[in-house]
Amino acid sequence: GLCLLVLRVFIGVHVFLVSCALPDSVVRRFIVRVMCSVLGLLVRQSDPRLRGAGTRVFIANHVTPFDHNVVSLLTSCNTPALSGAPGFICWSRGFMELGVTGSRAELVDSLKEYSAQQGNPPLLLFPEEAATNGRAGLLRFSSWPFSILDEVQPVALQVRRPLVAVSVADSSWITELLWTFFVPFTVYQVRWMPSVPRRADERSEDFALRVQELLAMELGVVSTRITAADRTEHMKRLRHTAQRLPFAPGGGPGYETSSWALLLGGSLVPPSLPGGAPEDMRVVAMAQQVKEVLPHVPLEVIRTDLVQTNCVDTTIANLLEGRVPFFPESQEAGNPPAPSTSQAAAASGIQGSVAAPSSKPATKQFAKSPVERHLSLQERKRALYDYARR
Repeated sequence: GLCLLVLRVFIGVHVFLVSCALPDSVVRRFIVRVMCSVLGLLVRQSDPRLRGAGTRVFIANHVTPFDHNVVSLLTSCNTPALSGAPGFICWSRGFMELGVTGSRAELVDSLKEYSAQQGNPPLLLFPEEAATNGRAGLLRFSSWPFSILDEVQPVALQVRRPLVAVSVADSSWITELLWTFFVPFTVYQVRWMPSVPRRADERSEDFALRVQELLAMELGVVSTRITAADRTEHMKRLRHTAQRLPFAPGGGPGYETSSWALLLGGSLVPPSLPGGAPEDMRVVAMAQQVKEVLPHVPLEVIRTDLVQTNCVDTTIANLLEGRVPFFPESQEAGNPPAPSTSQAAAASGIQGSVAAPSSKPATKQFAKSPVERHLSLQERKRALYDYARR
């Protein structure tokens, strides 16, 4: 892998120079495509006769930071730069700079002017606005790419490689490039679909949803209502949880316990979002029951253990007896947080239950004898179990 990486870095420099020196043509695309195969980047296509049949806008799902480069090896197209500072890096990655730094409305007006000029190549747009692994579902399509013209052509992209996952969440384009050079090969499968016209009086949002459903059916995945902003917020929560729980069971920093794991490398819909699967909603309901009994325990820790135990009673027992370490959400001022032990968890759980409504089990004075303390702990555990069952 390291030998391939070093060798392909030097070859990649030559590929970049050749792609810059030659004008956009069939000959250039053929030469660069052959050289990219040496880099381990193999491109296959299905139904090439449907490719660009008078369509000025291509709509594709987003899997890797190099999707636009792969499609440009098959047909002439341009992808506008939506983020990042303009300059050499933006140009070298193959993006088209429009000089628009304002709202999406200004971007749409600029792209309409671009598409009105017949000599310009077609546009390649990614309405998901964020990359996923492409194996579980599609992010909700933004409506602005469907406001440019009344006809678009969907393009289905699938990527697979051995040993290393495709499109790891929060990885940069440089990391993806180095992994592409490291692994033996990365296969891009491009499937051209028939053009889709806008229906009479169809809004851009409905048009986007219809094309998203068609692409999801072609790829054999689910069409979700999760947006790129939801994905960004979820990654922030994961980083925050990893910082608070460095010793979380089952993984270290970045350990994904929620059901986003399929979309970013595991399941599909976050438990915190409405419309999730029944299994996800059931875990959320059980987590709320445990949270009412043990309000000092972080909700993410409860969900993590519930995914493993699938039982409210077992999770409460694990938290009370210290089998699941956690940092209590409320700490006294001046005391640094520390992982709870069995006695600390039990004591915190009983203290949390005092501030709850009167229907919860009441607490007793702390016994002096170890035997009495043990009996008191067992009684309180049984009381908590009874309350959780109610």
